[in-house]
Amino acid sequence: MQNRTPHQDRIIRRYYANQDTIMVQKLSELVADLYLATGKSRASLWKRAAAALTNLKIPASQIEHLVKSDNPALLAKLVQELFGKASS
Repeated sequence: MQNRTPHQDRIIRRYYANQDTIMVQKLSELVADLYLATGKSRASLWKRAAAALTNLKIPASQIEHLVKSDNPALLAKLVQELFGKASS
């Protein structure tokens, strides 16, 4: 039995249709946060970024390299590339 209205169903379908774009947007926000973070908060932000990259089906070796480098500029470059793919 379905407890959702047709309007709610459309919202859910649009969310999943645009999930890649949403993930890229979240990653761009994480990049900004990574530039400002230090210590434990920076490590947790990298974990969130790795999870988002995994959802976007980025190869594990590339994710590992980004996390180990601890360089937000590399992640920003990847997000820029992904944003170009997501908008096309």
